[in-house]
Amino acid sequence: MTQTNAVAALGVVVTLDGNPIAEVLNVNGVSVSRKMLDATNFASPNYYEEAIAGLKSAKDVTLDMNFIAGDTNGQLALLAALEDGLAHSFVVTFPTKITATWTFSALVSDFYPGPLKNGVKIDCTATLHVTGQPVLAVGASAGLTTPFFAMNNSAVIVPAPANAVYDYVATVLTGVSSVTITPTAAAGVITVNGSVVSSGVPSSAIALGAAGSITIITVVVQETGKVAKTYIVRVARASA
Repeated sequence: MTQTNAVAALGVVVTLDGNPIAEVLNVNGVSVSRKMLDATNFASPNYYEEAIAGLKSAKDVTLDMNFIAGDTNGQLALLAALEDGLAHSFVVTFPTKITATWTFSALVSDFYPGPLKNGVKIDCTATLHVTGQPVLAVGASAGLTTPFFAMNNSAVIVPAPANAVYDYVATVLTGVSSVTITPTAAAGVITVNGSVVSSGVPSSAIALGAAGSITIITVVVQETGKVAKTYIVRVARASA
């Protein structure tokens, strides 16, 4: 008997401009379609209609959420995106057993926290009007390769950099106010905090917070048509 390869949706993550949206309950999915244009004419053979392919489009995406008033960079950012009227970047990441993402630009056309009824939890719904081509990426990017990444100013990195380790703490002395990070990848585009960096080349200087603070650096390796690998480096500047 063959066992199904079906996967439950638990674990789906939706991000807005790189920030996770809290407590998403349902994503109606990204649906792409293509219009067919009627090209039937008096000479169409055997009385059959003829058609040619027209424009492609993506339908609106609806998000259902538990309303979280403190989700500043997620749910409240959806409202801010509605107000600014600009297209923003969204990524829907499938559960970990399926290495796939939908990436698209969208304008937020509706934002509704409610209903407000006694004995009923407060939901939140947002509608995303997709603009341009959504991209379905399947399969993981290879990610960082030996020696993975290095930092200047004698930063102590824990654990040791590796391809399949995605979260690090780097400690620097009190007097260090900025660092650079040098990533290495054999394939794909590397970005450090959103700026493209060539493999084996130091990034621009990244300013650190005050002594005693932690600054987050994000390294992303993205191959065309594949899911990006993201590495987080939390730089801890020692207290004065």
